[in-house]
Formats: sequence, structure tokens, C-alpha cells
Amino acid sequence: MPNDPTIRYEPADPDGLVVAALAGELDLDRADDVRDSLAAAAGVAGCRYLRIDVSELGFIDSYGLGALVSARNSAAAKGVTLTLAEPSPPVRKAIEVTGLGHVFGL
Repeated sequence: MPNDPTIRYEPADPDGLVVAALAGELDLDRADDVRDSLAAAAGVAGCRYLRIDVSELGFIDSYGLGALVSARNSAAAKGVTLTLAEPSPPVRKAIEVTGLGHVFGL
């Protein structure tokens, strides 16, 4: 799981938890790469839970939200539970407006 300026990973812990931290902006320019990266992380051997820390995400648009929903669906298909943690105010607002809180465990 390569790190890049938008997403950082911590290796899986003994319980199968992988933590990914998103930072910066998640918009049209980065959505596909982040979606693909998170889906790949969910497929790593030993990953049972994928927690995405979005506390440092300063902006998210509909493409970014779509990428997170798609990554969540890909993870679920692999038997991995994907949740969001510590949403920043812009992320929390976007999730509330779209009604996606239940999808991400918020």
C-alpha cells in the first residue's frame, strides 16, 4: 500500500485493522486514485477492518464521497468492514447532507 500526499497507511495490526489517513482535498482530481488505493488496501492479506481517518481532510466533493462509497462496497465484497473516523467539519457536513452516515459507521 503505497503512501502518497493524500493517503497514508499504517500496517495491519494483529486484529486485522488497517488505518488509512486522508489529508488535503478529496475531489475529482484524486477520487479515482483514492478509491483504487483503498480498495487495494482492503484486499491485503490479514485486513479485516479498514478505518479511514478523515480528520485532516479539508475538502470533499461528490466525487470524493462517491469514491469512499465505492471503496466501502469493494471492501464489503471482500469481507472487510470500512468505516470513517474523526470526520473534519467539511466531511461531516457532506456526509450529513447526503445522509451517508449509516454507510460509514457514523
